[in-house]
Amino acid sequence: MPTPSAPSLRDIFQWEVRSWSRALPLWQRNVPAQRPITALGIGEREGGLSLWLAAQGVDVVCTDLHDFPEATKALHERYGVQDRVRYQQADATALPFPDASFELVFFKSVIGALGSKEKQANALREMHRVLKPGGALLFAENLHGSPLHVRLRKRFVAWDHYWRYLDPVQDRDLFAPFARLEDDTTGVLANLGRSEGQRDLLARVDAVLRPLVPQRQHTIWFGVAHKS
Repeated sequence: MPTPSAPSLRDIFQWEVRSWSRALPLWQRNVPAQRPITALGIGEREGGLSLWLAAQGVDVVCTDLHDFPEATKALHERYGVQDRVRYQQADATALPFPDASFELVFFKSVIGALGSKEKQANALREMHRVLKPGGALLFAENLHGSPLHVRLRKRFVAWDHYWRYLDPVQDRDLFAPFARLEDDTTGVLANLGRSEGQRDLLARVDAVLRPLVPQRQHTIWFGVAHKS
């Protein structure tokens, strides 16, 4: 079993692990060294990113729109970080926390579910509001991808009719409240895999293809948005 200070990438990211975990080095550089600090997780139903930070001694408020499954708490207990995690229901567009409450806010594959750019912008304004001055938002979100991705989603993805996929060029204004944005994109073929093994293999191919494919046809946008 991994030690509490080193949770597995699979437990942190859950699916398409090799692709999404490419955000980790950038995120890690922006986790403050001092303790105590408190972080807010948005849409943390599986609790993976909360696990990652709690294992580093960060106190985490782990939120989701709905009640948490027992498996989320069991994951945190397995790594011995349950005393650093508090669970709460919260709507990303109306966060129930005071201004300047957290050093970090984080989310992965969440704001697409809001369905409209207006709601996404509102959610990001709320995340900015609850960050302390000098705080950072760690994020990773789904992109439109290529025309092939768009066609396949319409046919095979049940939530495609309401999910609003981001565009790394046209949606940069979502981060307008923040002083600075560090970001990158990844993912080309990996999310077409039918199993995690296939997705892992395709992600290795993506490492070669990624520089050759326009950013707007990548599938994942990740970064750190800094509050002044």
